[in-house]
Amino acid sequence: MITVTSTAKTSTTGERADLLESLAKHRYFLRYTVRDLTDEQAAQRTTASELCLGGLVKHVSDVERVWADFIVRGTDAVRGGPADGTGTDNREKEFTLRDDETLADVLDRYATVAHRTDEIVASLPDLDISHPLPKAPWFEPGSRWSARRVLLHIIGETAQHAGHADIIREALDGSKSMG
Repeated sequence: MITVTSTAKTSTTGERADLLESLAKHRYFLRYTVRDLTDEQAAQRTTASELCLGGLVKHVSDVERVWADFIVRGTDAVRGGPADGTGTDNREKEFTLRDDETLADVLDRYATVAHRTDEIVASLPDLDISHPLPKAPWFEPGSRWSARRVLLHIIGETAQHAGHADIIREALDGSKSMG
């Protein structure tokens, strides 16, 4: 287990700054895509998929939270969560905006997760710190991911889902994140 200290005002440089800048850019696009929506719009399905915009924000937030926790705690942080795919009982809840949730609440939780991830990255002693991955069909047996590799995964997930959110938003009301 890695000790993470609060670094709210610590500035990062080099590789860490590049990784955090890339992650911030993709987080921004996801958040921007849900701008000016009502809770009802954020919960609406506009494509053949089961996904809605509020659900995508929840999913990305949850994935980032679990993987950031993996950086700190290792394999146990991922078991039973979205990152290992075994939490199937909650998959529907994860991808929807329930009646007791608001888009504002989901975005606030995402901001809290993002802040924690940024603090972890800024305070890590080394981006090469690694942990074994959980057993799952999509991970090669015995594989390990470094903190760097986890951050690249979080960036990729965020970018992929920001693009998916853009498609859902365009189908909802014609708005686009870019262009």
